[in-house]
Amino acid sequence: MSGAADSSRQHGLGGFEETLKDFWLTRPRRPLRGRKVAGVAAAIGNRYGIDPVIVRVAFVAATVFGGVGLSLYVLAWLFFPAEGDQTSPIEALFGRGRSSMSKGFTIVLAIAFFPLSSWAFAGGWFDGGGIIGLALLVTALYLLHRGRGQFNRPEVPETTMYSMSTPASTATQQQGWDPLAAAPLAWDLPSNEPPPPPPPQRRPVRAPRRRTKVGAITFACALVVAGAGAAAAATGADWFSVGHIIGLTLGVLGIGLVAGAFAGGGRGLIALAIPLGIAGVVATAVPVSEYSGGFGDLTAAPATLAEVQPEYSHTAGDMRIDLSRLPGSGNVTTVVHNGAGDTTVTVPATADVHYSCEASAGSVDCLGMSTDGVGRPAATGVDLGPDGAGGLQLNLTVQQGAGNVEVRRG
Repeated sequence: MSGAADSSRQHGLGGFEETLKDFWLTRPRRPLRGRKVAGVAAAIGNRYGIDPVIVRVAFVAATVFGGVGLSLYVLAWLFFPAEGDQTSPIEALFGRGRSSMSKGFTIVLAIAFFPLSSWAFAGGWFDGGGIIGLALLVTALYLLHRGRGQFNRPEVPETTMYSMSTPASTATQQQGWDPLAAAPLAWDLPSNEPPPPPPPQRRPVRAPRRRTKVGAITFACALVVAGAGAAAAATGADWFSVGHIIGLTLGVLGIGLVAGAFAGGGRGLIALAIPLGIAGVVATAVPVSEYSGGFGDLTAAPATLAEVQPEYSHTAGDMRIDLSRLPGSGNVTTVVHNGAGDTTVTVPATADVHYSCEASAGSVDCLGMSTDGVGRPAATGVDLGPDGAGGLQLNLTVQQGAGNVEVRRG
C-alpha cells in the first residue's frame, strides 16, 4: 500500500492541484501519424491507452449536443505539443520554445476559438448543453489522468520542466554551488576518448490491438433489428416508421462501436453508421411515409372545375400542376402533396387565391410570400390578383417534404 502511494506521489497525482500540474507537464502529444485533423483525439488515446475512436465520438457528441466540442478541440490543438516539438503552438507564439506550427496559423486558430466558444454558450443551442458538455469532457479527462496518468508518459523537454516546475536558479542550485563561479568539471584535462553516445529516446510502447469479432456480430445484430422493424411495419405496427427503424439500427451500431473501442475491432461500422445517420436525419425532418402516389414526374393541366382533383399526391419527383386554363368563375379546392422534389403550381391570372404553402425542408415562393429553411411555418394568405376581388375562388394547399415550392400566376 505504501509503495502504491509513493508511486502516485512520484507522478504528481496526490491531489487536485498536483494532478493538474502533472497533466500540464505530461500533456498528450499530437502524433504525426494516425491523425484525422490535428491529432488531438489520437494524442489523448495514445496518452491514456484508449481507442481514439471513443475520443472522436465524444468530441462529435459534444459538438452536436451543446456545441462545445469544436471549441475544446481547437483549444487542445493550441495547447497540446506535436511530436518532436519543444512546446505547444500557443507557448511558441510567446517565445517559450519551438513548435512546428507557424505563428500565423496559431493566431488564426486563437482568433477562431472565441467565436466558437460564444456560439457554444450563446443559448438556444440545446440550452445549457454547452456547460454540461464542457463539464463532462473536463471531468472525463481529469478522471482519465487520475486513473491512467502513470502510463505512456511522454518525455518532457528540459525547457518545459524548468518553466513549469523548477525555476532555472533552483535548477542551478541543485547542481551545486561553486564559490569560484566555475564548474568543477571545467578543470578536467581533455581526453582522447570519444564522448559517450546519448541515451536512446524512450517512446511509449503500445500493445498490439487485438482483433475480435465485435464488428461482425454487431453488423449481424443490426441486420436482425432492421429486418424485424421492417417486418413489424409491414404487419401494420404504426410505431415502426422509417425513422424509428433507422434509430434502432443506429443504436445497435453505437453499442458495437463502444464495445469495439474497448475490445478491439468494429471500426468498419463507422462506414455504415455515417450514411445511416444522414438517412435518419432526412427521414426525421421529412416524413416521406406520409406521401403516396409513386415516383417520377407528375404533370396535370385540368381545363374544367370537374377535372380538378381534390388531392394531388406524390412520393418523390417533380410536380407541375397547371390551373391557368380554369374558367373565370366558380369555386374549387385542391391539395397538393409531394414528399421530395420540386412543386410548381400555376393559377389563373385573375383568380382569388386562398393559399397555404409549406415545405418541411426547402424554399417556398407562394404568390410573393417566401420562406426558406427547415421547419419553417407555412406561408398563408389571400391574393386577389390584378383585377381585385371577384372571379374564380381557388382554395389551394401545398405541402412539401423536401424541395422547392412555387405558386405563380399564368
